[in-house]
Amino acid sequence: MAKILPNSTIRTGIDLGGTKIEIIAMNESDEMIYQQRVDTPQGNYQATLSSIVKLLNDLEKSLDKQTTIGIGTPGAISQKTGRLKNSNSTCLNNQPLIRDLEKALDRPVRTSNDANCFVLSEASDGAAQGAKSVFGVIIGTGTGAGIVINGQIHEGVNRIAGEWGHNPLPWPNNDELPGRDCYCGLSGCIETFLSGPGLAADYLKHSGLQLNGEQIVSHAEKGDVASEACLQRYENRMARALAHVINILDPEVIVLGGGLSNIQRLYENVPKIWQDYVFSDQVFTQLLPPKFGDASGARGAARLWPL
Repeated sequence: MAKILPNSTIRTGIDLGGTKIEIIAMNESDEMIYQQRVDTPQGNYQATLSSIVKLLNDLEKSLDKQTTIGIGTPGAISQKTGRLKNSNSTCLNNQPLIRDLEKALDRPVRTSNDANCFVLSEASDGAAQGAKSVFGVIIGTGTGAGIVINGQIHEGVNRIAGEWGHNPLPWPNNDELPGRDCYCGLSGCIETFLSGPGLAADYLKHSGLQLNGEQIVSHAEKGDVASEACLQRYENRMARALAHVINILDPEVIVLGGGLSNIQRLYENVPKIWQDYVFSDQVFTQLLPPKFGDASGARGAARLWPL
């Protein structure tokens, strides 16, 4: 751990995920000086609040310093109600998360979508450092994305910029229609194909067996035909979905995050496929793995408070 500089500004970032809550602290040199994570209480809003409060109390006790607090959340804060919306951790939806946290912590809290925080981290000093336009994708429990332009998060007037996962899978094949039902109320969303549960569901549909993403990759590397076919379908779907993004946003860099970003073959295979769908004679957009892995969400949340 780096030494805390005297009189330095310490920024705390919290990544509120579907399976884990991670907290980190960064000093004014952007060095991470504290890190802790716990499992996310499933389906329990009050327990989630309590976990966040305890994590922060433990951090500040350890550092002997009060810090700023930024939180990356699934979904976004509604400008209409001030409550959380669009979260795949559905127990958080329609809850006054920020109000409750500010009351419990007795200080202001800044928040943004978890994918926004992820891409802010990677665009600031991560894999996409120096790029003027970055699209950051999280492929894990759900499938979300965020956009950074010239170093700033682009949230959009409705605070849904980058909600790529809740568009329909483009150029669908017959066997992809009408698509699985999504928690958002529609069917055939990109999230139902490219999330971790979506990959597992596709393997189950075609093989009759239940494997998670890590197991599917492992089996494919050992020559399992069904696993290899599943990953090829996944790569083709990701290429089509990201081609839509390139056709609209035309970013310099796309960075993948989340558990499925560890599938190394994606970075070679997907760009080969998306050329067939991008409306250009050549595609210069780079597809990159994250520099900071699953710590990027919390690092970006800390950056919601500038020095």
